[in-house]
Amino acid sequence: MTTEPSGATEPSGPSGPDEGELTGLGARLREHRLAARLTLEAAAARAGLSPAYLSRLETGRRQPSLPVLLALARLYGATVAGLLGEQAGAPDPVVRGGEIPPSTTGGWAYRRAGVPGLAMQALRVQIPPGLQDAVVRVHAGEEWLHVTRGRLRLTLGQSGYLLEPGDSAQFDSLTPHRFAAEGTEGVELLFVHTLLQSPASELCLPVPTRAPS
Repeated sequence: MTTEPSGATEPSGPSGPDEGELTGLGARLREHRLAARLTLEAAAARAGLSPAYLSRLETGRRQPSLPVLLALARLYGATVAGLLGEQAGAPDPVVRGGEIPPSTTGGWAYRRAGVPGLAMQALRVQIPPGLQDAVVRVHAGEEWLHVTRGRLRLTLGQSGYLLEPGDSAQFDSLTPHRFAAEGTEGVELLFVHTLLQSPASELCLPVPTRAPS
């Protein structure tokens, strides 16, 4: 017989759903728990609840308080709005131009040039002169770039390319790739990628002792 975890609580609250926005909340809580591969007992223990109380939430017999919703959202890697079934508004399709902010990442400077959250992500990128890329990148997806100013030294696998303003390149991101500005003025790019693996530790390989020519 399953026992309640030590310290588990059952917050007080309404005995049943009586507000329209909570319709389907119980089913969403259960779906998120199953997606997180947690048993009822494990999820309840981590959220500081009793399994019986979490079961009543998932079957719609109780309504959670805001602190309980916050705890469950953190546990499931979700948002309170998502648990409540609220649909986010469509993002603005237009991204206005502007100066690229000062660099904060390895000397490179970035400005978003597309809508976040979509499969293709677009950036405006500045690489200052004399800066050699510190990593060789390898990850799933595709990349496209277009040089708008300066000259770019692009290394793909064992091949090297020099791109002038107006030149473009597109390649499979599983090909080890590396970027560097050529010359004294730096380089500016339009850059589009479909980054399918986001953890930074998975995007890099050690820099070879001798770069391909």
